Amino acid sequence: MATTTQDRPRTASRTVNTLTTGRLPKASPLVILAGSWAIMLVVFGLLQAGGVTETFNWVAAIVLGTILYAALVFVISMQVEGIRRAKDRVVTTLVSAAFILALIPLVSVLFTVVTSGAARFDGDFFAMSMRNVVGAGGGGLHALTGTLLITALAAVISVPIGLLTAIYLVEYGRGRLARAITFFVDVMTGIPSIVAGLFAYALFVIFFGEGVRMGAAGSVALAVLMIPVVVRSTEEMLKLVPNELREAAYALGVPKWLTILKVVLPTSIAGITTGVMLSIARVIGETAPLLITAGFTASMNYDLFDGRMQSLPVFAYSSYVSQGTDAAAYIDRAWTSALTLILIVMALNLLARLIARLFAPKLGR
Repeated sequence: MATTTQDRPRTASRTVNTLTTGRLPKASPLVILAGSWAIMLVVFGLLQAGGVTETFNWVAAIVLGTILYAALVFVISMQVEGIRRAKDRVVTTLVSAAFILALIPLVSVLFTVVTSGAARFDGDFFAMSMRNVVGAGGGGLHALTGTLLITALAAVISVPIGLLTAIYLVEYGRGRLARAITFFVDVMTGIPSIVAGLFAYALFVIFFGEGVRMGAAGSVALAVLMIPVVVRSTEEMLKLVPNELREAAYALGVPKWLTILKVVLPTSIAGITTGVMLSIARVIGETAPLLITAGFTASMNYDLFDGRMQSLPVFAYSSYVSQGTDAAAYIDRAWTSALTLILIVMALNLLARLIARLFAPKLGR
């Protein structure tokens, strides 16, 4: 159906210029930002051409261009939109700039680890140990196996203790004992990892004598670091369970322990599982406690209670510090170990998100 002449004025009347309504066009901040950067790039180019500076400083040009953008967008927005909107745009600029500044080191670290660790990220690294290897070659299978075994035992130790402690604090804890437990959990959250390693070593010296090195001692050290994280995350998840669910179970005559087991825990299982996964990701990269308790070795060791056991953080540290005849090979193995650790932590975080989504309580009918 063709457009009549009567419809054209009506359509045209709906087209309103944003400058007359007190609003800048949506693309104006990007245009002002690009213009500010262009001005500073031209200024620094002229300074280099005039011999004032020896090299072209890209970082200074971008930073000063962003500052110029904040000033320009404030003035322009104040003239068109008013002082309130102008302040809002300036604060948005500051927050965005702070986010980008915080993101740059993270992206830089990830880029460096990926590019440097890709050289030895091959089948040999995940199929061979360092037994009888002096220069190039070898791999980190013994370190990967040790990391998985030590972390798994640490989770077996810390998760039940942390879960039961959180249940006591939320469901039963009252008085001085509960306050004391909360205080010591807070203290444990901030203890250095080296202290946990010394504690585990001193504990195992009592039973096995001086010079003991074994994977189980490393698991105990990591468990000491994991317990407060599990307690705190589980405690917060249990507090989010509505009291109406508990009261409904009590009204039906269900005892308290069964209410916790059948009502409270299933409701908060998604958040609890996420906290456990994040606690594992927090300790899997610890080096100092494992260096003291588990030591390091070039051979495979599957027994947590017999002999030294290698781990990926210690393997990366020892490869970088004790470079052999072929220094480049040792450095490549160190970077690949770091890349493997990052991938494991990333996988744990993705698994935590997946579990939280799968086990989240279904609120719909």
